[in-house]
Formats: sequence, C-alpha cells, structure tokens
Amino acid sequence: MSDQIPNATAVIEIKQLITRFGTHVVHSGLDLSVRQAEIFALVGGSGSGKSTLLREIILLQQPESGSIRVLGVDLENITDAAALDLRRRWGVMFQSGGLFGSLTVRENVGLPLREHTGLADRLIDEIADWKLAMTGLQPAVGAQYPAELSGGMMKRASLARALVLDPELLFLDEPTAGLDPESAGEIDQLICRLRDLFGLSIVMITHDLDLLWQVADRVAVLADGKVQGVGSMAELAQLDHPAIGKFFAGQRGLAARQRSTGQTDQPTGIK
Repeated sequence: MSDQIPNATAVIEIKQLITRFGTHVVHSGLDLSVRQAEIFALVGGSGSGKSTLLREIILLQQPESGSIRVLGVDLENITDAAALDLRRRWGVMFQSGGLFGSLTVRENVGLPLREHTGLADRLIDEIADWKLAMTGLQPAVGAQYPAELSGGMMKRASLARALVLDPELLFLDEPTAGLDPESAGEIDQLICRLRDLFGLSIVMITHDLDLLWQVADRVAVLADGKVQGVGSMAELAQLDHPAIGKFFAGQRGLAARQRSTGQTDQPTGIK
C-alpha cells in the first residue's frame, strides 16, 4: 500500500524520524503522512511510540533527528512566535480530559480564547456554550465543574475546548477510552460529523477496535520503531505481519470486524 495519493494534500509529513531515550530507541527512521480532511489513527502496542510521536507533532518534545512538517510548517528550529501561531491552528483532546478542576466547564472551554484573543468575556462565554452544544452537551453543563461530569461528558467537554479556536487539525488521545459502548458509539458519530461539517483533519491514538473499523479512513500500525503498515482496516487485514495481525485476531478483533462489515462467518486465517 502506498502512502502517497495524487492531489492529496498532506497536513502532516514525517520523514526519517529518530527518537531515543538513552539507549532505548523509540523511533528508528519512521516515515508517515496524514492527508487533509481524513480521520487518521495511530495504533500499536505499549511502548511502540504512539504517544511520543504525538508529543513531537504538537511541540511538547523534540526528536533526535528527522523532519516533521505540520500544516506546511517545519518544526525544526521553529521560533516561539511561529510555534504559538501553529498551536492556534490545531486542537488537542487529552485522554484524561485535561480540564482544570477549579474552573467551570464553560470557563475551561473558553480558556484558549481568553489566552489568545481580545474578545469580551460575554462573547467568549457564548462561543463556549456554542462549542459545548456542538459536542452534544446541554447549556446547563457549562456551569458545572469537571468533577461533576460523567466520563462521556468529560470527553465531550474536552473536545469542545479543543474546537474553540476553530482548528484545522484535531488531535484525539484515546477519545473513547473508559466509556460504555453507547457513549463510545456517540463519540464515534461525533468525530465523523465534525470532519464532514468542517473538513477537519483528525489524528487519533486509540485501541478501540470499533472506532478503527467504523471511523478511521486510514490506520498506521507502529512497531519496532517504524510504521509497519498503513491503510484502511480492510487493507491492513490482508497484510501478513505479526504487529498488524493482532488487531484482527481474537474474539474482540473478530467481533469489531463483523460489526463493521456485517460479516457473520469467521474470515479465513483469523482465529
């Protein structure tokens, strides 16, 4: 499977990335590209470098060598001013929510606007309420504190904050982790709706097999310091590689595939 498609605009381009922690090699010549307006998933086992890669893309960590371009901007030797401008063009939804417990949900969502714009407080509150509504939360939720929210509501509030600056690029770290199946399914639908409505490019780290099968346009499997395969789940299912095959083996992998395809018989080669 080629990672290049004619006329496809890359919003993230990573070439020959090397990351080390002491003698431990995390990335060893990793190449990756993410296309405009696609939902792209990063998967891999524990220690495969998914979270490290995300931190490098969003300027929280620097690789040892290699190049990363995000929205056309080379991250190597980027100035503080250019980094600030770039951060305003993306939003990040952290796995734990990342909301400040001492602020109301409305204040949490509006915080990036207070930091990066000169808008009046009343307008910021209105925008925050609009973003909360966009993610399916009722207006009354804005007056609550994070500790008062359910897991699903926390995820939606964190997503609302990630969207408040109208980003071009959205990063989601385990968007459905810890949610019941109904709440996870609602988040799946919301991710698709946001991409379709606003043309967002979405990059997510996830172990949710239903999310991978039903939402992701392409999936990159990380193992041994590199991308071992990239493509749709249906394309990856055809590859013979141990790091890739584990996403299709076992009862959970088989069940997620069947839910996505409507398949009832066990596929050949999958046990």
